[in-house]
Amino acid sequence: MKVFTSKTQRIGEIGEKLAKMFLMKHGYSLVESNYTQKFGEIDIVAKKGAVWHFVEVKSVSRVTLDDVSSETSGFRPEENMHPKKIERFTKAVQYYLMTHDLDDVDYQIDLALVYIDQTNKKGRVVLMQSVV
Repeated sequence: MKVFTSKTQRIGEIGEKLAKMFLMKHGYSLVESNYTQKFGEIDIVAKKGAVWHFVEVKSVSRVTLDDVSSETSGFRPEENMHPKKIERFTKAVQYYLMTHDLDDVDYQIDLALVYIDQTNKKGRVVLMQSVV
């Protein structure tokens, strides 16, 4: 099990927990978390029906979310999903499919955006589906 020590890592860990709760609430079955290979990591592997979902979680934390929209500059976690990260993530997904005999399954790559409100101790999750 990973040990998260920095503030950024702790925020990421909270974001992943919130994303998992969101997915389960919306009918997804969690298969695996933090699947790591030397060339990349998959935060969450889940299934909904016959479709496999490979989810990258991007989290941001603010003192309060009350007056901040996701359109505000500097508050868009999806901006952290740059082309190199997409390439590494896609490679990890392909490797996962190959090593788990899932070559012929339906799958998609999703992005879970997690907004964490430090003051009110709550979060908001937005799921962007089929981002790649």
